[in-house]
Amino acid sequence: MSTGALLVRLLIERVLSIKHVIMEKQNAELYMENCQMIRENERLRKAAEQLNQENQALLAELKQKQRILEAIMHQKPDAQLKIGSSSSTGNKKCNKNHSQKHN
Repeated sequence: MSTGALLVRLLIERVLSIKHVIMEKQNAELYMENCQMIRENERLRKAAEQLNQENQALLAELKQKQRILEAIMHQKPDAQLKIGSSSSTGNKKCNKNHSQKHN
C-alpha cells in the first residue's frame, strides 16, 4: 500500500473515530435529558394523582350534602316556603325594632 493511500485510510479512521465520540457525547446528553423528563413526569403524575384524590373526596362530600338536602326537601316539601316566609317575617321584626330604637 502506498504512503498516500495509508494516510487517506488513517485520516478516514480518525474522522470516523471523532464522529463516534461526538455521537457518544450526544447520546449521553440525550440520555440525561430523558432521565430528567422521566423524573418530571413522575413528579407531575404524583401531583395529578393527589389532585384527583382531592377532587374525588370533594365530589363525594358534595354528593353526600346533596343527598341530605334532597332527603330534607322530600320530608318537608314546604320547608323552603317556611324558610322564605320566616326570614321575611324576621326581617320585618328586625326592621320594626330598629326603627323604634332610632325614634
